[in-house]
Amino acid sequence: MLREFLLPIMEADGWEWLMAPVQQLVSWGASAAMVFGGVVPYIPQYRDIKRTQNAEGFSTYVCLVLLVANILRILFWFGRHFESPLLLQSIIMIITMLLMLKLCTEVRVTNELNIKRRSFSDFDLNYFWHWSKFTDYVQCVLTFTGVTGYITYLSLDSVIFVETLGFLAVFTEAMLGIPQLFRNYQNRSTEGMSVKMVLMWTSGDTFKTVYFLLNQAPFQFSICGLLQVFVDMAILAQVYFYSCYPQKLTSHTTHPVSTKAL
Repeated sequence: MLREFLLPIMEADGWEWLMAPVQQLVSWGASAAMVFGGVVPYIPQYRDIKRTQNAEGFSTYVCLVLLVANILRILFWFGRHFESPLLLQSIIMIITMLLMLKLCTEVRVTNELNIKRRSFSDFDLNYFWHWSKFTDYVQCVLTFTGVTGYITYLSLDSVIFVETLGFLAVFTEAMLGIPQLFRNYQNRSTEGMSVKMVLMWTSGDTFKTVYFLLNQAPFQFSICGLLQVFVDMAILAQVYFYSCYPQKLTSHTTHPVSTKAL
């Protein structure tokens, strides 16, 4: 009788002992997925550009959106601390986007030998984010970081400013797919865009949104995460539509503005 009474208790204690490390491993896995999962979609796109030496299908404004969003998110952390994996994710994403920009700039300049060189110091809005050297993009990013960082430093005591900064950070990131969506619409095609990248966007954004909801992240994160998923689905709809119903392309190689990497 004593054995029959103690056996369930021993089994329960055994399960608790086993579940504790399992839960810890799951937690670590989720954190690692948050930190590194965001950059994984850009690996196939980077390889495609490297292999074909053609960056026309990828919008470098995607890099701009992510750089702005993650710089603002890091500044938001100084006003309202959130989970460390999200902070590390932003740092790694900034490095990744700079690497993407470096490759796209080198490929584009190589293919446009006769195009007049443009630089950040020209302050020509017609060629904003379409400069000839990677260092110009770095100068722009550092300038933006310095200005927004100084404003944030002066306004950290304002709850309204901090919450607005957080909203701008995640809302900007939610607009990530818009440049690619618009570029596909302009080209009437998704050729040159990595479908694997968009599929990874969708799965990653879905996971990220669920992570936000379960970990009670600031409400701005959850709302804009849902918006990102909707934009991803719209791009996938373009992939289906343009593959099933090919559009007649308008030649854009001779258009004076079309050489810009949108």
